[in-house]
Amino acid sequence: MKKLSSVRGILVISILLLVSSFTAMSVSCRTAPPPESDKTGIVVTILPLADFVQHIGADRISVTVMVPPGASPHTYEPAPSQMVQVQNAAVYVKAGSGVEFELTWMDKILKQNPDLQVIDCSKGITIKDGDPHIWNSPFNAMTMVETIGQGLAGIDADNADLYLENMQRYIESLKELDSDIHRKVDGFTNRAFLIYHPSFAYLAAEYDMDQIAIEHGGKEPTPKVIQESIDMAQKYDLQYVFAAPQFSTINAETIAKAINGEVVLIDPLPEHYIENMNSVIDALSREFE
Repeated sequence: MKKLSSVRGILVISILLLVSSFTAMSVSCRTAPPPESDKTGIVVTILPLADFVQHIGADRISVTVMVPPGASPHTYEPAPSQMVQVQNAAVYVKAGSGVEFELTWMDKILKQNPDLQVIDCSKGITIKDGDPHIWNSPFNAMTMVETIGQGLAGIDADNADLYLENMQRYIESLKELDSDIHRKVDGFTNRAFLIYHPSFAYLAAEYDMDQIAIEHGGKEPTPKVIQESIDMAQKYDLQYVFAAPQFSTINAETIAKAINGEVVLIDPLPEHYIENMNSVIDALSREFE
């Protein structure tokens, strides 16, 4: 009898484990994201666009970034593995503002995959002085996010409601970012800052800042330009030289040494847009104080 009871106990435990396992599998099936094969493959040029796209598409998309972290869109050449991703993608989201990578590679990418549907994020944005860095402005970012959301909704109608809902939610976050920037900088009278690669002209224009650029036209500054930058820093009593992590800081360090200042890195190609923009404003505010 003891042996029979023991067998029954083992059977009961086994049944309970099987039921538990089946339940867990059922829950997992209900909550798991769609497999990669069911996701819409989207290629973007730069990291900020990837962040915008990911917020809108969530788990319905798979994103490939052509210019990876730490690389410059002025000089980067895609790896063969990235071109394979291009072949398998359905959508390409481009800045459309004159980013050098796109000028060099867009035609080749479209030849690689003629069926790619292209979303141009510069739609509705005025390009100023040939400056491609349109995303470094919360207002431009709102326009770009709306363009992406509407574009994806038109391409993938089955998930249109999701895209539009996420788009609106992210635009609200960008509005909060705008309010935060105003709160941080509106009290300053002198809002000049010296920067090596002029990536934040749109931001400066929106919030009444004065971006003083060292580099012009993507060319290394001459000794004359370096001296002029030193003179401007001294004129405005500037303590910092801002530089991007994607570029050499040698010339920035030369100028910083001449003014007894410091080189501070701010990223024009962030992986996490809102967090980075807050960090940029915090860094610039140190100069305004």
